[in-house]
Amino acid sequence: MSGKLFCVGCGPGDSELLTLKAANIIRTADTIFCPTSRVGRDSMALSIVKPILNERNDSYEIINVIFPMVKDKTTLQKTWSDNTDQIAKKCKDGNNVVYITVGDPSLYSTFTYIHRELKERYPSIEIEIIPGIASMFAFASQAKISLAEGDDMLAIIPACYDLNRIKSIASSCDTLIFLKDGRYFNNVIEMLKQSGFSDDSLIAIAQDVSAEGEVVKISKLNDVKTSEPAEKYFSIMVVKRD
Repeated sequence: MSGKLFCVGCGPGDSELLTLKAANIIRTADTIFCPTSRVGRDSMALSIVKPILNERNDSYEIINVIFPMVKDKTTLQKTWSDNTDQIAKKCKDGNNVVYITVGDPSLYSTFTYIHRELKERYPSIEIEIIPGIASMFAFASQAKISLAEGDDMLAIIPACYDLNRIKSIASSCDTLIFLKDGRYFNNVIEMLKQSGFSDDSLIAIAQDVSAEGEVVKISKLNDVKTSEPAEKYFSIMVVKRD
């Protein structure tokens, strides 16, 4: 008899932001799969749930699954397939399996690819998805700002690779949320000024939201120097039209 797979959203970094349901599931897991970008690199999701695991007196298994940060489609497809096979085997062996992911499983999550593979190749495996707090909401609470109000239009942008596309989005939205890759934030500051965002528009930048070492900077768009935006991958930038 196959076990059940739970995908648990672990939130942005603070263990206390785990939901009660997420914590309860982690306490009873036989096997916990933790995504990471390369061999030997610590899993951020695992660091979030460590306090819960430290309370356990029973045995459990932790398995890292590698999701390399590459764009080659062949490599990515093989990665998704291999990782899915590992997870499916543990489920078919009768284990209660948990896949943990930073933030929420429905927003730019590695679990998206695993879920797609499981539905296609292992449809008998039962899956339950536990939502988590996304970094943008943790950030808004820390910065004490609203992301949208009234009839504001809001856009979520995963990284700043295509400036022309972002410029088009920026021209029709009141709030822009840039997620994930802070190394590209420099590229959009001047473009925003050309897209109808005035010098007085609010801009807030953060690294490691709700985790140790969190950095939050809030200023006006005109006051931001292009050397200041975050250089870490796990960063967030919010720009609100004045």
